[in-house]
Amino acid sequence: MCRHMAYLGPPVDLYTLLYTPERSLHTQSYAPREQTHGTVNADGFGVGWYPEADPRAPDLDGATSDGTRPAEAPAPVRYRRSMPIWADSSFADVARVVRSGCVVAAVRDATVGFPVDESCAQPFRGDGWLFSHNGAVRDYEALAERLGTPIPTGVLDARSPVDSAPLFALAVRLWRKGEPLGDVLAGVVEAAWSCSPGRYNLLAADGGRLAATASGDTLYVRQGSDSVVVASEPCDDEPGWRRVPDDSLVTATAHSVRITPLG
Repeated sequence: MCRHMAYLGPPVDLYTLLYTPERSLHTQSYAPREQTHGTVNADGFGVGWYPEADPRAPDLDGATSDGTRPAEAPAPVRYRRSMPIWADSSFADVARVVRSGCVVAAVRDATVGFPVDESCAQPFRGDGWLFSHNGAVRDYEALAERLGTPIPTGVLDARSPVDSAPLFALAVRLWRKGEPLGDVLAGVVEAAWSCSPGRYNLLAADGGRLAATASGDTLYVRQGSDSVVVASEPCDDEPGWRRVPDDSLVTATAHSVRITPLG
């Protein structure tokens, strides 16, 4: 179910990120190489990005290189459709002129039993966070009862009719308590496993950091000198991609990547 990716680094246009690479997310929508659950991602797509904010990159503990706290990132902008990304030529045109230094994007293969609806396309958005789930929940009712309530106020995506919504609801509640980006994803995976088997590859951004889990599906990371890409599968055949072991948490800034075991 689905492919997703995130980028953090110097601002770049969305077309370069999502369409230009040989194995881009656009290509993965119809010809993924490593997707073992489903063969095509034609049930919608979404892209979320942050307008340029404080250019000082925070470290993994939240401080900037000069020791101060980073400025709060502007609220992310998001574009979602229930059609395949390859069918939306208008977005491809817009993507050429939209630039950002922090992007989360996903293409969707809908889980059986859930609708092909724009509200189900990810990334989800709440307050200043972006969130994506690549995977599927085996016991949705148990998960929704345990994780999905109370629904955080003002976060419409937590009400979406899809198995990812309860995961997002819990994540927002924990982030609102001030818990770190990556710790929250790890906690959500642990809580999800306690009530339902499933595949829980989660991905999140706050404008200055990325976090992701590998739990049941593939995940890769590539770090450059001043950028990082996290993706379900490599976006090209260039060197530098590192496979993330299953049951791992990735936390990253534009200048550092940390991979630790879940749990």
